[in-house]
Amino acid sequence: MRLKPVDSDMLRLVGYDARSRILEVVFNKGGQYQYKEVPATEYKKLMTAESMGKYMHRHIIDRYDYERIN
Repeated sequence: MRLKPVDSDMLRLVGYDARSRILEVVFNKGGQYQYKEVPATEYKKLMTAESMGKYMHRHIIDRYDYERIN
């Protein structure tokens, strides 16, 4: 999965695999996570959100199963 740099106070890199429905993020404070079964529409909304950090807190974190990697 290719991770793209993003302009966010919370996130450094974001990637998405539509086939496996995995959202992968690298946080600015450290830690790389894969969130499972995330719909493509959710990824698109994250990438266009005014605040990616707020969107992560409201719609991704604690709503999807995840795994810390690395």
